[in-house]
Amino acid sequence: MIPPSIGSPACLPQELVSSPVFLLGRLGFEIKRRAIEELEAAGSSMYHYSVLALLGEGACSAQAAIADVLKLDRSQLVGLLDELEQHGFIERRRDPSDRRRHTVSLTAEGRDQLGRLRALVRRIEDDFLAPLDQQSREALYGLLLQVARHHDARFSRPAEQAAAVG
Repeated sequence: MIPPSIGSPACLPQELVSSPVFLLGRLGFEIKRRAIEELEAAGSSMYHYSVLALLGEGACSAQAAIADVLKLDRSQLVGLLDELEQHGFIERRRDPSDRRRHTVSLTAEGRDQLGRLRALVRRIEDDFLAPLDQQSREALYGLLLQVARHHDARFSRPAEQAAAVG
């Protein structure tokens, strides 16, 4: 008799399959791997996408604030901004009211690149979440957002943050 492990895929222990921590960790690792791979193939990175998305919403333009919101080391951010500027995706300027500060803005090319990256990320999401119908995707998103907001206030809407402080 052939042992079950030969000729059939190995199964994970039920203890791991029933653990949300294990499942989220494995799924997070896999989607991150795919996103990194595909973004790099497109000549970009998750960091570039994050900076462009933040600038695209107009949430903040001060270089230091970008680092704080994205939880990046400021020297790391400088390197990322250098790369984005070299590609013509952003423009940095000294703040006229405070010469020590730099403001960052998207260029037209940066908005186009953000559109391409958004489409790429949507395709990755659609592929990864293919087993789920739209209602299940929305439910999953809502639950993940609820957990994320519990652990990190940056996932809250500005009105929610103001209410929590006030």
